Amino acid sequence: MRIGVPKEIKNHEYRVGMTPAAVRELTARGHEVFIETQAGEGISLHDEMYTRVGAKILPNADEVFAKADMIVKVKEPQPVEIKRLRKDQVLFTYLHLAPDPEQTKGLLDSGAICIAYETVTDRFGGLPLLAPMSEVAGRMSIQAGAHSLEKAQGGMGMLLGGVPGVPAAKVVVLGGGVVGTNAARMAMGLEAHVSILDVSLRRLNELDLQFGAMLNTVFSTIDSIEEHVVNADLVIGGVLLPGAAAPKLITRKMVSQMKKGSVIVDVAIDQGGCAETSHATTHADPTYMVDGVVHYAVANMPGGVARTSTFALNNATLPFTRALAELGAEAAMKKDPHLRAGLNVYKGTLTYGAVGEAQNIPSKTAESVLGIN
Repeated sequence: MRIGVPKEIKNHEYRVGMTPAAVRELTARGHEVFIETQAGEGISLHDEMYTRVGAKILPNADEVFAKADMIVKVKEPQPVEIKRLRKDQVLFTYLHLAPDPEQTKGLLDSGAICIAYETVTDRFGGLPLLAPMSEVAGRMSIQAGAHSLEKAQGGMGMLLGGVPGVPAAKVVVLGGGVVGTNAARMAMGLEAHVSILDVSLRRLNELDLQFGAMLNTVFSTIDSIEEHVVNADLVIGGVLLPGAAAPKLITRKMVSQMKKGSVIVDVAIDQGGCAETSHATTHADPTYMVDGVVHYAVANMPGGVARTSTFALNNATLPFTRALAELGAEAAMKKDPHLRAGLNVYKGTLTYGAVGEAQNIPSKTAESVLGIN
């Protein structure tokens, strides 16, 4: 198969779809890999590192898209990239379609086969291609939140862990999944007072056993969310409904009742955000204020630590990329139900129900379009 890796063009996005080590795994099996020149330059993955493992360097994205049977990216395709897709071409990347009708329409019109990292599953019931970036985003959320609490950034001028004689900040984490767990771990490491809310008693019990008395676990209800958010110094939004729009757990009224200079870091912004006051921002301009509350809602947070993120992501995506290249997309998805769960768009048909529900458009199952009984 011919695999193309274009340079990412989203604001301050320096991750790259494949590392040289991942490319070598494919070229060693006889596949052709085309890399756009300087695709990995931002994280010191130079063109010559790719040529040494058998990749061909192309001068621009147009040529990469034109030559490749499958495009491997990191972030969702931007409008100019969607126009480059062609019928039956495979796109393997993060999509986050639920809150993005424009992208959904573009991919449907392209006729391409679009497989989303974030909805691929595993035998443990997890999301293995989302998990590494959720780990990064969860850990980064505390860095971003601590920085945003500084007075110069619009915050109340509070040190997350306090000092002897001065109380530490109250950190509230919504969601006990991968993002929430990593955020809580980092916040506790900085000696903040941390509460984590989740609707799963089983998950809260696991977190209690893991972290003990350092972490306050709370069952999530409208009342408990309101109580903890309003009194928080830093709120981390780490909720996820796989492939669907994030639930709006933080209302505008709650935000208006929060302390001036407190901070919301909405990690769920890729799926539309979990606060009614959230809208996507960029690394170039990451925050804004609503009712005196600092909002950090960068839609590609892991891009801020692009080298770590690229290697972590490739560790997870490589087995699936290899299967797609070896078998072809359709055969690979027929063989592996976990990869098949990643199919969101198939030759003009939406194949992920949660996206259809979010956008009120019809969808079919992946099994039906692939001819699986």
